[in-house]
Amino acid sequence: MKRALVSVSDKTGLVPFVQGLVAAGYEIVSTGGTKRVLDDAGVKTISIEDVTHFPEILDGRVKTLNPYVHGGLLARRDVPEHMATLEKLVITPIDLVCVNLYPFKETIEQSDVTLADAIENIDIGGPSMVRSAAKNYHDVTVVTDVQDYDAVLDEIKTAGETTLETRQRLAAKAFRTTAAYDALISQYLTKREGLADPEKLTLTYDLKETMRYGENSHQQAWLYQDALPKAYSILSATQLHGKKLSYNNIKDADEALRCIREFDQPTVVAMKHMNSCGIGQGTSLEQAWDRAYEADSVSIFGGVIALNRPVDLATAEKMHKIFLEIVIAPSFDPDAYEVLAKKKNIRLLTVDFTKKDERTRREVVSVMGGLLMQDQDTLAEDAHDWKCVTEVQPTEEQLQTLMFAWKAVKHAKSNAIVLANDERTLGVGEGQPNRIDSLKIATKHAGDDIDDRTVMASDAFFPFGDCVEFAGQHGIKAIVQPGGSIRDQESIDMANKYGIAMVTTGVRHFRH
Repeated sequence: MKRALVSVSDKTGLVPFVQGLVAAGYEIVSTGGTKRVLDDAGVKTISIEDVTHFPEILDGRVKTLNPYVHGGLLARRDVPEHMATLEKLVITPIDLVCVNLYPFKETIEQSDVTLADAIENIDIGGPSMVRSAAKNYHDVTVVTDVQDYDAVLDEIKTAGETTLETRQRLAAKAFRTTAAYDALISQYLTKREGLADPEKLTLTYDLKETMRYGENSHQQAWLYQDALPKAYSILSATQLHGKKLSYNNIKDADEALRCIREFDQPTVVAMKHMNSCGIGQGTSLEQAWDRAYEADSVSIFGGVIALNRPVDLATAEKMHKIFLEIVIAPSFDPDAYEVLAKKKNIRLLTVDFTKKDERTRREVVSVMGGLLMQDQDTLAEDAHDWKCVTEVQPTEEQLQTLMFAWKAVKHAKSNAIVLANDERTLGVGEGQPNRIDSLKIATKHAGDDIDDRTVMASDAFFPFGDCVEFAGQHGIKAIVQPGGSIRDQESIDMANKYGIAMVTTGVRHFRH
C-alpha cells in the first residue's frame, strides 16, 4: 500500500483530494487540524505520532521533523542500501506529500500584525517536508498547490501513479514555493531590522499574466506582481472595459499614475510613450481635461489619460471625441462609462486613489548582469522652502505655478524642461542629450501661449547661462531649478539681466 502524508493550512479541496487518494489505495498520514478535518469527513487517517513514535511538542512547532518522516521521504527506492536501512529501522516509505505552508503572507498583510504573530506563522516542518519530497522526486510526488489536485488524481487513477515528468514538474514548483516563502520572511525581518543594503537581495513576485509580446512583437514578455501588492498600482487596478493591457500600455499607465499622484486639485495627465504630453488643472475635471488637451492636442491622440476625480459625463463626452488607449480614474459615473464604453477597445481602469500616499516600495531596474534598486522619488516639497537667488522675487501666484511646473518636470525624462502657467503645461522638452535643446523643444510647443504667467522648471541645474538667456529672450518670467552648478552665478546674472525671478530647490529630479 502506498502512503501519503497530508498536512495543509489551506483546506480548500482537501477532502475530495484525499478521498481520491484513498480510493486509489493510499493510506493517509496526517497532522493536527488537517487530521481533524479528514476525520470529521470520515476519512481514515494515521496520526503523525503513530509514525514518529513521538508526540507533537512545543505547541506543534515540532511534529514532522523526524527520521521516520524524512527517512521515508528521502530514501531512494533504487538504492538497495537505502531500502535495507528503512527495513532495519521499520521506516515506511512515503510516496506522496501534500503540504501547503503556514499563512505567513496573509499574516503580515494584516494591519495590526505583531512580530510574535509573524514568527508563529513561519513554517519550519512544512518546507522541510516539501524540500525532502522534491529532492527525491524520482520516487515521491510533492503537491503544494490546490490547483494541481485534479491533475495528480487523474494520473493516479489512470496509471496507478504519477509520471516522472509530472513529479519533476511538481518538484520544481515546490522549490519555487519554498523559495518565495523564504523570500517573504527574509524581506519582512530585514525590513524590521532597518537594514537598507542586505548582502543578499531576495525578491519574490507572482505571475499575473503571460503577455502576447513585449515592447515589440518579437519579444516575449510576462507580467509579475509583487507578492505583497500595493493598492495604488496599475497591477491592482480594476479593468472595467476594453482589450487587455499590453506591455507598453502598462508602462505608460504606470507612469501616468505616478504623475497624477502629485496633484491634489482636479487634474488630468496625458501620457504618451512614458512622456507627459499635457497636464491640466482646474476647478472642475472638465476644465482640467480642456487644459490638458490644449497643452498638446496632437500628441494626446492615442495617449493614456489619468484623472484624479471620478469621470463625469461632460468630461467623458469630450474624451470620447478622440482616440485614447487608456483612461484611469478613481471611478466613472454610470452615464460617463456608457459614453466611453461605446468604443470597443478603449481600456477603462479604476484605481484606489485614497491609497495614493501609501508607503511605496523600492523600485528595481534591470541592467545586464544585475539590477539597480532605489527608493521611489516621492519627496514632498514646499515652495516656501525654496531659495530665491535673484533680485526679482517671485510672487505668491508665481510660486504656486512654479510648484505645478516642478511637479510636472519631475515626471519628464532627463534632460527635462517644462514651461507652464497656472492652468496647464505649455511645452515639455525631455530626453535630449543637452538641456538647451529640451528648452527649445518646450518653447516651440508653447509657441504664442507664452505670456506674463509663464514659468519654467528644469529637473537639474543649468551648467551654463544659455538656458536662462534663451528663456529671457522668449518671455519667461520665473524659473525653478535645483541649483548647485559651479557656474550658478552665470545663470543668476543672466536671470537678473532679463528681470527673471529664479528659485533653487536644492533637490534635483532626474528621471532616466
